[in-house]
Amino acid sequence: MILVIDVGNTNMTLGVYEGKELKATFRMTTKTPRTSDEYGVMITQLLENKGIDPKMLEGSIVASVVPDVMHSLMSGLVRYTGTKPVNVGPGMKTGIRILTEDPRAIGADRIVDAVAAYEKYKGPVLVLDFGTATTYDLITEKGEFTAGITAPGIRISSEALWTQAAKLPNIEIRKPKSILAQETISSMQAGLVYGQIGQTEYIIRKVKEESGIENIKVVATGGLGRLIADETDSIDIYDSSLTLDGLRILYDKNRR
Repeated sequence: MILVIDVGNTNMTLGVYEGKELKATFRMTTKTPRTSDEYGVMITQLLENKGIDPKMLEGSIVASVVPDVMHSLMSGLVRYTGTKPVNVGPGMKTGIRILTEDPRAIGADRIVDAVAAYEKYKGPVLVLDFGTATTYDLITEKGEFTAGITAPGIRISSEALWTQAAKLPNIEIRKPKSILAQETISSMQAGLVYGQIGQTEYIIRKVKEESGIENIKVVATGGLGRLIADETDSIDIYDSSLTLDGLRILYDKNRR
């Protein structure tokens, strides 16, 4: 079994694989400062609560967009799981070529998603990740990562509304009964959800137009990805485990 960890700006998502089967998943907040001991204890307790003996782990892999947590997290994994975690970064075997102007600037999470989408669905594929930011990454039929678009995530937009506008509340992000809102909360929900749907459809259309590739498979993932994918025909597949699968694939490619 291996432990895979995706460290996002808001949450860490952890998964345990036995072969290609995802046996368990759990989440932790990223923004809370923790020592290596705290990470180690929390992770081992979460594993044990899922019926998994940490001593059975043969390895671990981490992809992070939050450098500040990495020293404590990696140290905790070494001390409490006995594994030597692989850190997703430059120099790894990925199976894709990054052809952007500065390949080293591409976030680890985007590389992981691209690897998973290309391995699972082949190319050309456009990968959408609805996280703290909403990202759109194009991988060609030859496995070339050629372009990426970054937009504010739905939660960032929601937080901007209620923190910057004195009379707007913090709301639950969900689709309202109608776009024809008649009060504050549903009007915000309508703007956030339908605005994201409109943005998604337009960006997908422009990517196809400017790349000249019409037969792009569009794959979405991320916490709020299901909400958007269910409301548009522009997204072909919603894959909730895409990032975790990508970490497993990278671990296998770089196994020593």
